[in-house]
Amino acid sequence: MEYVTLSNGVKMPRLGYGVYQVGKAECERCVLDALKVGYRHLDTAQTYFNEEEVGNAIQKSGIPREEIFITTKVWVEHYGYEQTKKSVYESMRKLQVDYIDLVLLHQPFSDYYGAWRALEDMYAEGKIKAIGISNFYPDRMVDLASFARIKPMVNQVETHPFNQQIEAQKWMEKYGIQIEAWAPFGEGRGGLFTNETIAKIAAKYNKSVAQVILRWELQRGIVVIPKSVHIERMEENFNVFDFKLSEEDMATMATLDKNQSLFFSHTDPNMVEWFVQMVEERQRNHDHGKDKKNR
Repeated sequence: MEYVTLSNGVKMPRLGYGVYQVGKAECERCVLDALKVGYRHLDTAQTYFNEEEVGNAIQKSGIPREEIFITTKVWVEHYGYEQTKKSVYESMRKLQVDYIDLVLLHQPFSDYYGAWRALEDMYAEGKIKAIGISNFYPDRMVDLASFARIKPMVNQVETHPFNQQIEAQKWMEKYGIQIEAWAPFGEGRGGLFTNETIAKIAAKYNKSVAQVILRWELQRGIVVIPKSVHIERMEENFNVFDFKLSEEDMATMATLDKNQSLFFSHTDPNMVEWFVQMVEERQRNHDHGKDKKNR
């Protein structure tokens, strides 16, 4: 496995296994499969609702804790100093660990400054080995990096051939922040897996389109966390260190950039309102559940 060294000296595997949209029923099996294949970097989040299953798989794997790099993310409804701290300790309980390698703030909304101060303190206490952000566009990232006590070490953003984050990566490099890709395959949207340009490059190296995409991202210095529920695909995604794309092919890949999200824009007020509604709905469901317990 190849590693990147974060700004604080922590080593992070360049290739990980993501569990977004992996259901509770199969998550434990999938993580065990991924660990069997050789993955040592696992990416989950409070809002994926599968931290417990990830923790169970780690325990059952028998692999020493220090060999596995675990990332989780704090969800918006837990922002604010006290709530964030409480939620991270709850994540540690679910993951069955006494420290987490990397904790990210999942979205750039609500009291992310209060949440960040909580991560800074937990980092200082050694409960978290590295802290970072997710979905922070360059303006908010620079704001936080400039005024916080500790700069973010990672920024996880949507990155794939159709949304290459060229400008954002320049800003991350300027502030010593490691770029990490969520949806490195864009979930196959826009015909990414059948793209003729990538398919031609893949044929040249006798590799799959998915392997070429991951290799292209790795050569750009991006940490990737592909997800699959099939062990054959996990193996395919893992086998990307035995070839290298030429400068010409890297340049060809660069021409595919549409410079826009395949999912949503965090600067769209309608999307911000959607996040607000989601948080409010979850809070109502949480309060309703508490009421039922207290009856």
